[in-house]
Amino acid sequence: MASIFTTKPVLWIRAFFEFLTTILIRFPIWVILALPRSNRPRPTWSIGRTVIIRVLQRLGSSSLGAVRTLIKSPDYRSLEQGKGVRGVWVPAVPHLIVGEVKKWAEEANVESVNIPAYWLERKGANLLPNARPLEGEKILFVLHGGAYAMQSAHPKDTAAHIPHGILDFSGASVNRAFMLEYRNSKSPAQPPSNPFPAALLDAIAGYNYLINEIGFAAENIVVEGDSAGGNLALALTRYLLQNKETDGIPPPPGGLILISPWTDLRPDPANRTSSFFANADSDFILDLVAEDGPAVMNFLGPHGKEAAVTNPYISPASLAPTMPPVSFEGYPRTLIISGMTEIFLDQIRVLYDRMKVNMGSKVRYMEFADVWHDFVLFPNLEPQRTEALNVIGGWIEE
Repeated sequence: MASIFTTKPVLWIRAFFEFLTTILIRFPIWVILALPRSNRPRPTWSIGRTVIIRVLQRLGSSSLGAVRTLIKSPDYRSLEQGKGVRGVWVPAVPHLIVGEVKKWAEEANVESVNIPAYWLERKGANLLPNARPLEGEKILFVLHGGAYAMQSAHPKDTAAHIPHGILDFSGASVNRAFMLEYRNSKSPAQPPSNPFPAALLDAIAGYNYLINEIGFAAENIVVEGDSAGGNLALALTRYLLQNKETDGIPPPPGGLILISPWTDLRPDPANRTSSFFANADSDFILDLVAEDGPAVMNFLGPHGKEAAVTNPYISPASLAPTMPPVSFEGYPRTLIISGMTEIFLDQIRVLYDRMKVNMGSKVRYMEFADVWHDFVLFPNLEPQRTEALNVIGGWIEE
């Protein structure tokens, strides 16, 4: 039975109270406290940037978890059409789920299902939603972030700021993006549903759709993932490489773009000097990705905490002594981008070092100063956002 404090009327009252107290009390206090540079998370930050991070931290606070359920966004259960929205259903691919991923899916009681996806075009492209690729055309296969718990692939969702930006800054060879509405590891019903590897099964289906339904060559597909989407992009590529000898499994993509990828779901809690803790005041996602928080535990599901420190599909940058050697042999050229004030900074550096061992110059890594996790998502984080999009656009065209 739901607590009286989580019923909808009470949640709306809490949301209204939160809005009023933030505008009338918190906001003025944040501004006053930020007047001395020494009180800002970074002395180089403006008062405005400091207040923005305080707002984001408040929105991501665990104390507002129940209130956030009032925000409804599209998910995998329906195709949400509308003006300027062009969506399609991606068919399930149970015949392409093999090996250890099939075993994990059976343990978690998940299977490949039909899921929505949305097309996003470069301005002026004027292509039909499922148009065959033009000669030499590259496609951006987008896996959004959100800790495997929130955000959507829908073009009206804030997550679409990233593919919009990449299309604006890419060359003429990239006309459109294909944004997959993979399953988040949550449900309005209890207990939470869609644990690992549900999202991976969906990514396999979406990737197969681009190749075998639309007709893109694998080498012309660039998989872009931010945060949890970066984690999923790495897992998808690992699956394609490990099962490349299986009939029907498509070859790996031509490139990966990883923006603030989440690559260690259970960082060492004893290492208080790591970026996970040292950058907590200059980032906004600590509560969202807490090691025993609902996002992590819902994603791990029946596989448990041990999977986060032993499974390279889940935590390829884990430093746990129980993690077997992680190889990136055969991975395509990869661009990794991070913000220097984000809590994932250390694990992203570990990922880069591990990829470089197998890939050499095929992997490129760039850190951007004075910006937090997933900064490319925020149009007002300039000039770093524009600088990063210029790098991404140039990298795609190389």
